[in-house]
Amino acid sequence: MFRRLDGVSLELQNTTKAFGPHRVLKGVNLQLPAGKVTALMGANGAGKSTLVKVLCGVHRADAGSLLIDGRPVVFQDPRQANAAGIVTVHQHINDNVVLSLTVAENLLLDRLSDGRLGGLIGRRRLAEQARPLAEAVGLAVPMDTQVADLSQAERQLLAIARSLAHQPRLLILDEPTSTLSDTEAERLFVLVERLRAEGTGVLYISHRLSDIRRLADRVVALRDGVIVLEQETPDLPGAVQAMLGHGLGEVTHDYRLGGRERFRLQQAQLADHVRPFNLSLHEGEITVATGLLSSGAMGLLQAIYGLAPLASGTMYKDDRPWRPDSPAAAIKGGVFMVQEDRASAGIIPGFTLRHNLSLPFLSRFSRFGLIDRRQEADSAKHHLAQAGVKYQSDLQPMSALSGGNQQKLMLARWLQEPSSLLLLAEPFQGVDIGARRDIARLLRSTADKRATLVVCTDLEEALELADRLLVFNHHQLVGDHRVEQLNMEQVLQQIAALPEHIDEELK
Repeated sequence: MFRRLDGVSLELQNTTKAFGPHRVLKGVNLQLPAGKVTALMGANGAGKSTLVKVLCGVHRADAGSLLIDGRPVVFQDPRQANAAGIVTVHQHINDNVVLSLTVAENLLLDRLSDGRLGGLIGRRRLAEQARPLAEAVGLAVPMDTQVADLSQAERQLLAIARSLAHQPRLLILDEPTSTLSDTEAERLFVLVERLRAEGTGVLYISHRLSDIRRLADRVVALRDGVIVLEQETPDLPGAVQAMLGHGLGEVTHDYRLGGRERFRLQQAQLADHVRPFNLSLHEGEITVATGLLSSGAMGLLQAIYGLAPLASGTMYKDDRPWRPDSPAAAIKGGVFMVQEDRASAGIIPGFTLRHNLSLPFLSRFSRFGLIDRRQEADSAKHHLAQAGVKYQSDLQPMSALSGGNQQKLMLARWLQEPSSLLLLAEPFQGVDIGARRDIARLLRSTADKRATLVVCTDLEEALELADRLLVFNHHQLVGDHRVEQLNMEQVLQQIAALPEHIDEELK
């Protein structure tokens, strides 16, 4: 499937890129050798996304050169980059797939569009040609499945499989494991190692240090548009310090006991035929639910927010029965949620920052059907500053922000009004270490008057935020821990326990 590419390398020389007066890349020099995995690390707003878009033809650099095998090239668009063997799997999954087409059609889309498969082609032949690409990444779904019906993790695997159809000489992976289970991530790692052995260069962008530790031959750190570190033998603590300006161990938080109860579940079941559980959430305390992607923890947020009912059980908010039939009802009742997939469920890319912030609370800025634009603008600037969002104007489009700044803005939106309970689904997904800590600090500094419940499948990220850690496994609550007294071995056993062993874990 893969062609051997001995000696191929790609290089950026003195590359700059600005948007208006804002200089994003400032003379970047970067080599991406064949047969090596280069990990690109950078804090939120460092310029990683712009660098990737220059490499793959989305943006043209203002100055500098892009060289392949020592020869300068200029890409007018991503298709030209693909033709040259530079293939990108973008962080926002839906940017890589066509939801209205089938799995097979997505995998072979480029061949279909340029006529390489001939005129008419039957579904059976299409499936036969697409299946090896899917099998290479462990995507085990019927080839005629509509992509809109796939999970986020399956769409991610599909996007990676589709990239292989181009036989890339440089494969750019931007946060590829953000929605993958440990098993799916391991399949990806094996695939990357196979590509590396075949001579393909890989640019791997991830906020997960475990990914970088597992794969990287080289580490490059980008800060404020400049390469500040390049290492052939990765020293991750040193790389983190270079990209952030401080080390990993320099940021801690004090653990807090919760105050009065704000929310309660009694005899709750997230699925049929599983053990029910009771759970109380308290003011001032940040409770984080963790487990594998299939653990069912996300179903808890969906039930509380009115997206899906409990299989059975009763919910109470401030000692009153809680039965929202929609997110609108939950918001009206003072329960807010930061959604997992910010690209499709959290933001409106074409709206301004200001309008994305005010959207759920327009009545606050309205009088007699007219919006007070000055009040809306003042509120936006205050909450953007509080959340530490890096932006040029509150009237710029949301799509102009980096992923971490978009996540901060989403949190700022739901901190504009007081809530009884704030729910967050994977708030650190696709977010670098610096932005992650900014978000954690903001959550902790505003937690006093509400309960906070977070779902976070990455245990390292969960522990950075939590006062209290819940462990879910096969739709059951199997662990409830105070983080300052945590038995890590017990937590790991609870996360990994097979269904037939869960009852033993609960004893």
